Amino acid sequence: MADAPAPRPDHSGHRARLRTRLLNDPDSMADYELVEYLLALAIPRRDTKPLAKALLHEFGSLAQLASADPESLRRVSGMGDTAVAALKIVQATSLRMLKGEFREKPLLSSWDALLDWLRADMGPIDIERVRILYLNSRNMLIRDEVASEGSIDQSAIYVREVVKRGLELGAAAIIVVHNHPSGNPEPSRQDIAITRELAGAAGKLGIVLHDHIIIGGAEHRSLRGLGLL
Repeated sequence: MADAPAPRPDHSGHRARLRTRLLNDPDSMADYELVEYLLALAIPRRDTKPLAKALLHEFGSLAQLASADPESLRRVSGMGDTAVAALKIVQATSLRMLKGEFREKPLLSSWDALLDWLRADMGPIDIERVRILYLNSRNMLIRDEVASEGSIDQSAIYVREVVKRGLELGAAAIIVVHNHPSGNPEPSRQDIAITRELAGAAGKLGIVLHDHIIIGGAEHRSLRGLGLL
């Protein structure tokens, strides 16, 4: 008599237990369990625990996983477009919620919320990115634009282009933000020099440079706060 087939793993029971913990005590869940349950919604007929652990091992942390670019995520075995989209919607939703804390308020009165958003958005990425926040006369955000992206340790700030864009938008002030992928937020000599050049050029045309913020991982430095602007 042939042996009876082995029973299939009870993924549904395990997922139900994860769901109960998520609803009742989310702080008790490990990072891989959060990722596991999220992936289970995108890949319902598969045990997603090994994939969740593989992803966290590959990218290092939950924040870096959520901020990874889609192509990097697809290179991990088992990650299709639906699973990639599930992770990216987590990042998009988180950033949208953080941005909502200051979007309709003067930025200078919502500084902590702004920094939370910038650290979440720019802290985990592994190339240097420069973004410019253009403000109106009430210091409300009118445009947030990525000005340039560079290699792992260098991205250019084009003074003329930043000022020109500020004039096109009718901006009264700007805030420059860029990240140091090394995780060290201390400004370089080049950072200080370009900040002063931009402040001078913008100031001549009536645009105030409020600050230049450097993000390094979970840390930041304000050039104005350091007395360098």
